[in-house]
Amino acid sequence: MSESSRGSAAVIAGAWLTSGPAARVLALLNTEGEEARVVGGAVRNALLNLPVGEIDIATTALPEEVVRRARVARIKCVPTGLEHGTVTLVIEGTPVEVTTLREDIETFGRKAKVAFGRDWARDAERRDFTINGLSLSTDGTVHDYVGGLPDIAARRVRFIGDPARRIGEDFLRILRFFRIHAAYGEGEPDQAARDACIAARDGLDLLSAERLRMEMLKLVVARGAADALVAMDDAGLLGRITAGVSYHGPFAGMVEAERMLGFVADPIRRLGALTVATPEDAKRLSTRLRLSNAETKRLDSMGHRWWRMRGMDEEVARRRVYRLGADRYTERVMLAWARSGQDFSAPRWRDLATLTRRWTAPVFPLKAADFIARGLKEGPALGHVLTLAEDAWLAANFPLDAASLATIADQTLQRFRHDHRL
Repeated sequence: MSESSRGSAAVIAGAWLTSGPAARVLALLNTEGEEARVVGGAVRNALLNLPVGEIDIATTALPEEVVRRARVARIKCVPTGLEHGTVTLVIEGTPVEVTTLREDIETFGRKAKVAFGRDWARDAERRDFTINGLSLSTDGTVHDYVGGLPDIAARRVRFIGDPARRIGEDFLRILRFFRIHAAYGEGEPDQAARDACIAARDGLDLLSAERLRMEMLKLVVARGAADALVAMDDAGLLGRITAGVSYHGPFAGMVEAERMLGFVADPIRRLGALTVATPEDAKRLSTRLRLSNAETKRLDSMGHRWWRMRGMDEEVARRRVYRLGADRYTERVMLAWARSGQDFSAPRWRDLATLTRRWTAPVFPLKAADFIARGLKEGPALGHVLTLAEDAWLAANFPLDAASLATIADQTLQRFRHDHRL
């Protein structure tokens, strides 16, 4: 296993490494006998020709020295995790996380006891997966102490060292393994890692709902999410997280529907396809993952009589857009579409799902004043008449001309008076 490789230097070199916030932090810390490198996901993504998002930097400098240099350079410094050696430097509004090299002394989940050091290999060995254990110098050199480069070439996700030990340090790594595999892996999940995840599955019950939610929302939008979720279910792991039945056919259907519509992958929409068939499913999942109120309402709406979206003509569909709102309508149609099975390729599904691109529901034009002017007094009866009039307006297909509206108002009031013998 080589310590470093220059073979990928041309791929790694880029504006994000030679200019901008990250380059400024590297220049700040690569002086006076200290060294700093880019680590983790940025290196992995650059090697895979994927967008480089957040940039993390590791350094031999102690946290106090990082803070001192930042203050001298008048760089905003936030002590986000000093006990673990982490300081966040904010440059041009961009946060760059800087962490001193470290090694675990005691490991117990997220509260591991660490010691700072200057050994790049030991720092790499405490990370989770080989493809996340690479570091990158400012000259483009990729340093590999854990076998990450061949695994990146093979798109293989493996734990660093003993999988059981890595998982025992933090049981969230069970879910994280499948999420990273879904995002960056190819083929079947690594067998040794899969076996270790199964053996440690009881540890999932010890994790907070918030941490499970965070990983699941990332997993379901990953490139290979459909296959990874099936693998998790086959291993008896997915039910421990969702606390219910998983619907893999509808999930794959939702992924395809999003693609056909040109939609960005949406984690709540995909969770709905995976786990929700009724509003009760939405409530159960919300409790298990401690979803936000807004997320829960979306899932609840998706699960509420989605089957009624089947066989609609456009006139009925417009009334449902009006009642539900554009977003809720589209999500409910998409769940019905994802669950349509052999009917999935029918053109009408795409037409229904794109209705709100072609048509915007108008605002109900009749007001209380229209009925007061016709002699109806203010009170509970007025609200009831307005509801009846709105129903009649919808049934008439949303007319907006004055004559049609007058007819609806007159007929509604006449029917109300007849029914109540007024």
